[in-house]
Amino acid sequence: MSGQGRSEMGQGGVPLDRHGLDRRSFMVRTAGGLAAMSLMPAVTMGRSASAQPSGVRVAVIGAGRQGRDILGEFARIPGASVTAVCDMNDRRLASSLRRAAGAEGHASVDDLMNAADTFDAVVVATPTPTHRAIGERAIASGKHVYLECPLAHTVEDCAALASAARSSDAVVAAGLQGRANPVYSLARGFFLSDSVRDCVSMRAQHNRKTSWRLPVRGGQSDAEVNWRLNPEVSTGLAGEWGTQQFDVFHWYTGRYPVAVRGWGSVRLHKDGRSIPDTINCILEFDDGTVLDYAATLANSYEDKYEVFYGTNAAIKLSWSHGWMFKEADAPTQGWEVYANRQQFHNDEGITLIAGATQLAEQGKLKEGVGLPNSSLWYALDDWVGAIGEGGSPATSVDEAARATAVGIAAHRSIMDDARVEVDLSAVS
Repeated sequence: MSGQGRSEMGQGGVPLDRHGLDRRSFMVRTAGGLAAMSLMPAVTMGRSASAQPSGVRVAVIGAGRQGRDILGEFARIPGASVTAVCDMNDRRLASSLRRAAGAEGHASVDDLMNAADTFDAVVVATPTPTHRAIGERAIASGKHVYLECPLAHTVEDCAALASAARSSDAVVAAGLQGRANPVYSLARGFFLSDSVRDCVSMRAQHNRKTSWRLPVRGGQSDAEVNWRLNPEVSTGLAGEWGTQQFDVFHWYTGRYPVAVRGWGSVRLHKDGRSIPDTINCILEFDDGTVLDYAATLANSYEDKYEVFYGTNAAIKLSWSHGWMFKEADAPTQGWEVYANRQQFHNDEGITLIAGATQLAEQGKLKEGVGLPNSSLWYALDDWVGAIGEGGSPATSVDEAARATAVGIAAHRSIMDDARVEVDLSAVS
């Protein structure tokens, strides 16, 4: 399948973006004309008209929380409709069918695959430990496939799914949402230019006050319902949440960590669990930079974000919004006079707005702050658009396998209380 192999490389081993643009080319092309590129980036708020499919029929496997969110997003994605929903739990299935009017319900993957003529594409939104078996089955069927992330709970399963995706002629996408996010694409353009210059350090967090423990109802087992708390299959906060954010740093820098040291403990939910509800990790990169990552189920302050610190500026990303904080000695590049600004205590942030030039011309710059859709919507829309174009999705399964392997290594470091070297050879 096109786009499922390792990222194409530009000069000096720098990965190319989806437009074949590496860092050096970006800097050359924008020299003397950075204002135009900065204010009118090559990002959109959705797919182009040329990527509009005639009508993609989608089957969603998994009707849990993520599956329900996916059904909600598909109700607003042009060119696609949910025609089938699969879940072994009768209650969840019935609830999901009310969200997807006209869709057929299936109690098993076997039953769904026997009705393969009713759908063109499959979304796998089941618990992480089940992704490999269901994902391989969906890919083997020849359908287009969207695999939720983290990709799997073991490196072996990640490698198997990546191999299956590479052998497919269909569009197989992975649900790492940052790469399809318009604000993140825009910010990456700044990161690859002199606006940020040399990256000196990185930081990220994901805070949400929740327990991860769900009630067990009739016909279900605790292991089935609370798999995130099962040490036999869970990849913990570093895997389930960190994987999404780690991939953002991989995408921006073109690098992967070589080692990780993590710590974790149960700070709030003292209910017998062994999976920490609070973690901290230090991810080490081969160029000497580090990523400081923290996550907790015990506090929700500042939710989730990623920060890149450069010698000219810092960029902060929070999924629906993005800001640039310029250093006092950073050169002025001209476009700043048109920028929307926001105060953060003693710092002033320049709001990163996709399509800023057009909005500024209409006097609507402030209306462009933030995204109108969720990151999940953009990831699903990108996949549907790739199906329409017959092209490659924003995130390949190979990239998802590497990001997931990093999350797995971070979780192992936390559980083993040891520094762990990150070996991506099995998924590369």
